[in-house]
Amino acid sequence: MADLVLLHGFTQTGRSWQPIGHALAGRYRAAAPDLPGHGAFAERRPATFPACDAYLRAVSDEPYVLCGYSMGGRVALHAAFGLGDRVRRLVLIGASPGIADGAERSARAASDAALADRIEAIGIEAFAAEWEAQPLLAGMPRGVAELAGEDRRRNTAAGLAAALRGLGTGVMPSLWERLPDLDLRVDLVVGERDEKFRAIAEKMAYALPHATVTVVPGAGHAPHLEAPDAVVEVLAG
Repeated sequence: MADLVLLHGFTQTGRSWQPIGHALAGRYRAAAPDLPGHGAFAERRPATFPACDAYLRAVSDEPYVLCGYSMGGRVALHAAFGLGDRVRRLVLIGASPGIADGAERSARAASDAALADRIEAIGIEAFAAEWEAQPLLAGMPRGVAELAGEDRRRNTAAGLAAALRGLGTGVMPSLWERLPDLDLRVDLVVGERDEKFRAIAEKMAYALPHATVTVVPGAGHAPHLEAPDAVVEVLAG
């Protein structure tokens, strides 16, 4: 029975949380599942927000802390609205509530669908190399980047494509207008160098009733990988 649930980002797996899970072992009983389309669940369908909601509803009979990174953060936030008292605290790392503008959301959905097609066409190895070269992940320490790359290659092209089509930002309902109704503690964690998500976190904190923002010095979009001690400190707080 878990009292901390850790949700990974797109192209990662539950293994990405191992250092943090080990560091918190004396405090939490942590679960870090592979999300649909990833790792051991590469063939699990549907890879959708409702499917993830159902899993998180069943993961524990007791209240737990729910933490998610990037895609996992979107999944966690979406689920929190339907789980009621089951989630006693929410920790979101480099995450957003979706895209408020309908036209922009539709454009992102089309872009995500095109990328899903490309993943299936070029295969996991070529896609992983392209993904790792994007500016969003630039500056990650070499050893950390290598471990993340190994984890990324545990996935399949078909699984990642399915996850992008079902759990991408473009198909996520915008939750911006619902943020004031989320009556629980929310910790927003972002890397210092992640300017886009720092701005999103500050905007979210203004809308949420009980939110704090932690900026991790020197980190980019993946502070849980680049500076795990800082994320452990937030989770232990």
